[in-house]
Amino acid sequence: MSFAVTRTSRSLIAPSEATPRGSLGLSVIDRVPALRSMVRLLHVFAHGREPARVIREALSKALVKYYPFAGRFAYDPDGSGEVRIVCTGEGAWFVEAKTDCSLEDVKYLESPLMIPEDALLPKPSLDVPLMMQVTEFGGGGFVVGLIFPHTIADGLGIAQFINAVADIARGLPKPTVEPAWLREVIPNPPKLPPGVPPAFPSVKLLYATVDLSPDHINHVKSQHLELTGQRCSTFDVVISNLWQSRTRAIGLDPGVDVHVCFFANTRHLLPQVLPPEGGYYGNCIYPMTATASSGWVASADLIDVISIIREAKARLPDEFAKWAAGDFKDDPYEFTLTYNSLFVTDWTRLGFLDVDYGWGKPLHVIPFACLDIMAIGIIGAPPAPQKGTRVTTRCVEKEHMQAFLEEMKGFA
Repeated sequence: MSFAVTRTSRSLIAPSEATPRGSLGLSVIDRVPALRSMVRLLHVFAHGREPARVIREALSKALVKYYPFAGRFAYDPDGSGEVRIVCTGEGAWFVEAKTDCSLEDVKYLESPLMIPEDALLPKPSLDVPLMMQVTEFGGGGFVVGLIFPHTIADGLGIAQFINAVADIARGLPKPTVEPAWLREVIPNPPKLPPGVPPAFPSVKLLYATVDLSPDHINHVKSQHLELTGQRCSTFDVVISNLWQSRTRAIGLDPGVDVHVCFFANTRHLLPQVLPPEGGYYGNCIYPMTATASSGWVASADLIDVISIIREAKARLPDEFAKWAAGDFKDDPYEFTLTYNSLFVTDWTRLGFLDVDYGWGKPLHVIPFACLDIMAIGIIGAPPAPQKGTRVTTRCVEKEHMQAFLEEMKGFA
């Protein structure tokens, strides 16, 4: 069956009160070229009463505090290519839509989607920092589709903003977290001279969704504790499963190095310049990479793979401090997007699952990969009330998909 979505309204939602004007600079992390990509996600809610109207009004009020989201991106006229936010107050792009079917009819948007993602998301625009679509379903359910450029916020930052909109939708007079721009306090180490342009693979990566059971994850955690005397996290188990499964599936020469890169929050490493109560919503992440030969990752015991992931995590404070001081040879933010590299991001602790516009938290959150050419795995949760961990991937070509799914099935 096909289910049609009709967009009934498109408009710019300006802040409900006057906001500061002028130009705001971005941090050196915000300006990383690989972060000039669009993050797209869907929030699926079981029910709501006039959700489009409620969210539209709350968005307008939230933009008073988060006024950069109502501005526009602009490049410096000096030819440097540096991007800035011009606080124009023009507003965020907001689309209202309807469909006659119920969420039950489309299996609550479980994978594979019975409605194309593009029908539930606003059409992206590169100069608008925030785009939102609220689609109302028959029976009262609704879906919030969100697009934002990674340049203005990381995952924690955009979740903070969306929760601010939800706070106001629920009737609070202002967001519970006071936002902080503060891009000027983020370390800005000396720039390296331009190097070799980053490599981009000529591959077509396919989506796949895999759920890992809590029993499997807890079993591996117990094994790790028994064999090493140390506790490991769900993240450690999941990223190791994913990296090993993908490495086995793509079948590179055993001597070729494979890499897994994950993005670590560094707010706690900047206590002298960022507010202790939180609120900073810019990019405050550092890429940590674990590297080993393809043959070793494919054949190693999972506990040993977990160990090198944990070793990479443990290096974060030292590596970030060295980067901040300019003590590095290679720019860690200059990613090489080759097929032997896997990028992983964890969405379980960002706050997306806590968003409540007044009718309860989302049934689930559906993320989409930022770049078609980046092999990525996004760690999230399956729809409530299911337990465990869901991994949304876009990391293998068609010829490797079946082998990848078979490998991941062994960990389910």
